[in-house]
Parts: sequence; C-alpha cells; structure tokens
Amino acid sequence: MNEAPRPSHHMLRLNAADNVVVAITTVEKGAATSEDILALERIGKGHKMAAAEIAAGAPVRKFGQIIGFAKINIAAGAWVHEHNIAMGELSHDYAFAEGATPVDVLPLEKQATFQGFRRAKGKVGTRNYIGIMTSVNCSATVAGFIAEEINRSGILKDYKNIDGVVALRMDNGCVIDFRGAIFDILKRTSWGYASNPNMGGVMMVGLGCEGFQIPRFKEAYGIVESETFRTMTIQETGGTRKTVAAGVEAVKQMMPFVNDVKRETCYASELIVALQCGGSDGYSGITANPALGAAVDLLVKQGGTAILSETPEIYGAEHLLTRRAATREVGEKLVEVIHWWEDYTKRNLMEMNNNPSPGNKLGGLSTILEKSLGAAAKGGTTTLREVYRYAEPVTAKGFVFMDTPGYDPVSATGQVAGGANLLCFTTGRGSAYGCKPVPSIKLATNSDVYHRMIDDMDINCGDIIEGVSIADKGQEIFEMILKVASGQTTKSEDLGYGDNEFVPWQVGAVM
Repeated sequence: MNEAPRPSHHMLRLNAADNVVVAITTVEKGAATSEDILALERIGKGHKMAAAEIAAGAPVRKFGQIIGFAKINIAAGAWVHEHNIAMGELSHDYAFAEGATPVDVLPLEKQATFQGFRRAKGKVGTRNYIGIMTSVNCSATVAGFIAEEINRSGILKDYKNIDGVVALRMDNGCVIDFRGAIFDILKRTSWGYASNPNMGGVMMVGLGCEGFQIPRFKEAYGIVESETFRTMTIQETGGTRKTVAAGVEAVKQMMPFVNDVKRETCYASELIVALQCGGSDGYSGITANPALGAAVDLLVKQGGTAILSETPEIYGAEHLLTRRAATREVGEKLVEVIHWWEDYTKRNLMEMNNNPSPGNKLGGLSTILEKSLGAAAKGGTTTLREVYRYAEPVTAKGFVFMDTPGYDPVSATGQVAGGANLLCFTTGRGSAYGCKPVPSIKLATNSDVYHRMIDDMDINCGDIIEGVSIADKGQEIFEMILKVASGQTTKSEDLGYGDNEFVPWQVGAVM
C-alpha cells in the first residue's frame, strides 16, 4: 500500500478481494453507505461491515487476507466483530525467500545525516544517559534513591551533555538457575542496556547474595571497572544509607567523563530503530503502521536498521514475512519462533487469540489475525535480513525481527537491549509510554486521539484517511527520526516518561 486509500462517504475498502469494509466515520443503523448497502446496525469508527453475505464457516477477508471465519451467516450490511467471527484454523504457504528483493543502499556521501554521540567502539548514540542498574529486586529501592538524590541535587545543570540519570529497576534476579532461561535473558538484557550507545555511564547495584551475581555477569562479558562503569553491593558496602551515599559519590565522579562528549555528524546508517505498536485500533493497519513501514523502507535504503518485534502480534501474518526472508534459514527461524509461542500459550492454558485487548476490540479489531496483519505493516517491504532471540545484539543491517512478547514495555526492553538507539511507537487508543535511555516517537493512527492526547503524540497519521499519502507520511516520520536522533525531544521525554519501563522478559521457573 504505497498511497493512501481513498474513502467514499463512510466506508473504506482495503482490497478488492475483501468481503468487509471499514467505517471511517460512525455509520448509524439504516444509513446508506458508499458500498450501496444499508447498514443493518450501528457501525463504529474503525469497525467492519459485511460488504456481501458471508456464509457460516466462510473466511472473512480484510487486507486481502483471512482474518477469521464467520460463526454464523452474516448478512450484507451487518456489523462484523467478535460476536460473529472466530479464529478458525489457517494453513499458510510460507514461500520462504521467494519475495526477497535486493535494496540498493545509498553510498555514504548520499545518506541523510544526524547529530549523534559517537562512542569508542564505533556505535552511535542519540542520547547520553547515566544508568543506575540493578542485579536484583532487593537493590531496586537503593538504585532509585541514588538517582533521586542526583536529580534532586541540581548537579545535572552543570553537565549540559548529560540527558539524565535513570534507575533501571528489575523485579527479579534471585532464586533462579544461573544455567537457565531467566538468567540468560537477564544477562543479555542487562549487558545490552549497559552497552547501549545511548548510555554514557553505568553503575550496577546489587544486594550481594542474589542468584544474578554481578561478578559472574562481569566475567561473562569481560567487564572491568572504569571511569564510566562501577559496581557495588549493599551487603559489602554496609547497608542502605552507606550504599546510597557511596552510589551518589560514584555517580558524581563519573559525570565529568560522561559529559565529555559532543554531538557530531553521523550517517543514518548508524540508526537502529525499534518498532512498536500499542493500544491498536481499526485504523492502525490503515494509517500509522503502513506509514511507519514507509519510513522503515527509507531508513533501510540509507543503510539503517529497523527491528520489528512482538511475536504474538505478527501471528497469522508471518507468511508475509517469510516470503521476504533473505534465505530459507532466516524464514525458518521465524516459523520456529511462532511454533514456540503456540506451545508456550498451550502450556499456560492460553491461546494466541487472547492477545487483542479490550481496547483493541473497542477500536474495531476482532481477532489476532486482523491485528497482526496491521502490525506487520510497520516492517515496510524490504528483505527480512535476520531473526534474533530476545535481547540478542542486533548486528545485521536492514529490516530484522526480534522475538519478544506483545506487551510493549517487555518488548521494547528487548529491543533496547539489542542496541536500538531510537523507538517509533504507533497507537490508536492512546498509549502512554516512554523508554529511557531511548527516545520514543509516538504516532497516532487517527486524528481524534492525536488532538485529544496532543501532549503525548508527536505525529498525526490520521490525516492519511483525509488524503495524505502513505509515502508522504513516511517521509515526515523519517525526517522526525533524524531530528529526534539529533537531540529534539519527544512528547514522552518532555513528560518525563521512561523511569518505569525497564521490564525484562521473565521466561522459566522462579524457584
């Protein structure tokens, strides 16, 4: 979808093969629609109406794809939603790598640029934070006290190049097997944050007797103490008050070194952009998500990287991604991840269709298949270069996928740990979210939520319904990415979001 779909009156047909249409304004019962069909009942904005009779058991199609099956006979003009549509069984043709197309990446001299922080090991940051990290929940309060003391003291005003001090507090870290899944994920996530290019300095605070031992963590990654990396434990330092005092002093000693950087011209190929959607609605797959996909295509052409995630929210649309896989092996990695999730939900007495939230459904989304088809659009149209485990370092250039839950804070935590230095977040219902140390650009799928939550939203994609092309909106998003990467603050940063959104994924047994 390269251009904005053109509505006529009340209804929008997304694909010639569809047997449902989408209401772009509320349609009252008995009203004649642009499909020359009388609405048999009230159809809310973003919701679906049957454009033809759909027999019980027949597939319901939107975006030219199956989003479910009719539970009962559905008459033309009827509201189509979870009361008369169910998931059913799908059999996908994955067509591994058959649709992969090469991208002509622009040479450096023709790439767009931004003003970033170039780090010693070649990475580039868009922000410059000091992080107070924890190895266990038992040290979370102390980490918070240290950050609060620094921020309250006013000392940051003397260090203009430091964006802030943030406490990244976890709620796990003990009674776990250091050979198990929880430890592996915590280790990758913690190191990923500590080495994220938006982090200028890090102090890790532990209790001392926890399962996630700081010495073992340092040994695993070959970390040594330095002017910008320090560790301490509450038990060794002498308790809460002494640790807070020692932590504050350590951060103060770190600040001149962290501040000793300046922004310089960097190429767009240094950007690693995390893609998120939350509070999705019936407009998400029509406006903001495909517009973000258009911006991703521009970024990939510049040599940059975009990370699509939220595995439960590409479920049922994965066949569109496997076609774009660079190789069969990459496509099979994605299918293996999907199968893991099917087993994971079954073991926990759940199902994949549990994902659409009450807010998603109020916004017009009926099944996870429908939600996924819209969510996958964030990834644009270029080749899928690689598939990563949660919080693995992202090293491939171009469009990649990371296995994460659909829950936004957990998903974004994995992407930031993977190296993302900027995040784009689409929302239809109006998610409230931020992500220190990574700036988050909020994209509203509809004009109502953009204007109602103007203090939270950075870009309105609702005007696509009014005629703005997806290509033009993608260009607007890409230009905003460059501005934010250069230091322009986002609405969520202005509001102070990001102190509570560090949420590592908990998989495995807590003993």
